[in-house]
Amino acid sequence: MSVYQALTIAGSDSGGGAGIQADLKTFQELGVYGMSVITAITAQNTTGVQGVYPVEIEGIVQQLDSIGTDLQPRAVKTGMLFSADIIRHVAEKVKQYQWQHLVIDPVMVAKGGSVLLQQEALQALITDLIPLAEIITPNLPEAELLTGLAITNLQQREQAARQLIEMGATYVVIKGGHDTSTSTVIDLLYDGQRFDYLESERIDTPHTHGTGCTFSAALTAELAKGQSIHEAVHTAKQFIQAAIEDGLGIGSGHGPTNHFAYQQRRKVYDHQA
Repeated sequence: MSVYQALTIAGSDSGGGAGIQADLKTFQELGVYGMSVITAITAQNTTGVQGVYPVEIEGIVQQLDSIGTDLQPRAVKTGMLFSADIIRHVAEKVKQYQWQHLVIDPVMVAKGGSVLLQQEALQALITDLIPLAEIITPNLPEAELLTGLAITNLQQREQAARQLIEMGATYVVIKGGHDTSTSTVIDLLYDGQRFDYLESERIDTPHTHGTGCTFSAALTAELAKGQSIHEAVHTAKQFIQAAIEDGLGIGSGHGPTNHFAYQQRRKVYDHQA
């Protein structure tokens, strides 16, 4: 029996909607064995982030070595990395263990506005980690911070995608959820030659906490299973759309998405068929 393995390197979300918790739930739902390296512990819930407590570098490095010397992740994703020092050490270990299919979710700001990436870490992300990426998955504000561009239309979105490819990523998907000027959500996938637009219905809900983590985790899981980038992005899009549409409605703020939804829908479809 072949066991697909994936690794997430990210922060812990005590509320369970984002970070390590969202990643492992998503891996499990898509039939992938999940491993984790925790970079920071956050105290947070649906109303915001109450505290961020970075793990010591030695602890992060030891976690990475524990995985790298024994287990074989077929795909790796990064989420909240917090500091330049953490980013540099993660990049070194990715190279040392020759981990493939690196997915970078450049987590910078929490849903409630709390900063999750120190300013000096931005340059380390650009110079040390993005060149190792198979794909990077910024939302619009993250794409603006990474490129220095103001992105208000599709042409500017395409220009930002070009810049991210020039930084060294093989693929980029810029998520369009923050553009509320349209009734649909338009995500842009770029491979350095062709632009693909993925469109879905916009759901009017405050319960979108962890959508970026969940999308990139689904993408990572599918890459671990041997899917192509285009196949993986399409499945990730379907996974997060179901998770938002079939919301849980918990918490008094920005609640989490429903990580069960994608598989529940498939079970209903299979039963009806």
